[in-house]
Amino acid sequence: MAENKLLYEGKAKNVYQTENDDELLMVYKDQATAFNGKKKEELPGKGVLDCQISALVFDYLIKNGIETHLIKNLSDHEQLVKSSEVFPLEVVLRNITSGSLVKKFQVESGLRLSDPIIEFYYKSDALDDPFINDSQVKALRIANDEEIAFIKQMTLKINQLLVPFFSKSGFDLVDFKLEFGKVNGKIILVDEFSPDNCRLWDKKSHDSMDKDVFRKHEGDLVKTYLEVLKRLAMR
Repeated sequence: MAENKLLYEGKAKNVYQTENDDELLMVYKDQATAFNGKKKEELPGKGVLDCQISALVFDYLIKNGIETHLIKNLSDHEQLVKSSEVFPLEVVLRNITSGSLVKKFQVESGLRLSDPIIEFYYKSDALDDPFINDSQVKALRIANDEEIAFIKQMTLKINQLLVPFFSKSGFDLVDFKLEFGKVNGKIILVDEFSPDNCRLWDKKSHDSMDKDVFRKHEGDLVKTYLEVLKRLAMR
């Protein structure tokens, strides 16, 4: 680890340079944050669970034709990934009303949407990740029309794959956040997919099985993530 240069320190992961310029080391941390880092806590075991859940999801997506940055798992909390030019965008897809959508429009929580909603947010901690529309994405030269269309198409395909994937384990996939990057001009899925960046509800009890447990003080986050991992591993 000492030989690898820290390139980026995030809330849930650190990213290091490796001996190969086109590969990075991603290390998951035992840290839970909410409200853009305003709430923070060390939770032993969380990083391992995030890493293992994300690996299961990414492996499934890769097998179903989604290109990602994941090369391989190096340990229970470390992954080797492709170096990419990451779009400073958080791409949110919503299947069921919850969270900021409910707060912003005063709609009932738990309503299944007839069509998924896709939203872009400008990735900036300093600006609190503000909402950004397609025209603003283009004006700021974050992405062009073709790239925007491809990202949306890819997000919808990922959703079509993951809704039944989680449903088989007894979860409703309420919403999720994705990030994308470019490798040799090709757009691929990057970052992670864990209960840190999606909402999962138990199909029977409708209990939260994601980071809302931490946000709302609803239970033990590590135990919740462990249950998610167990169910996904059994499917």
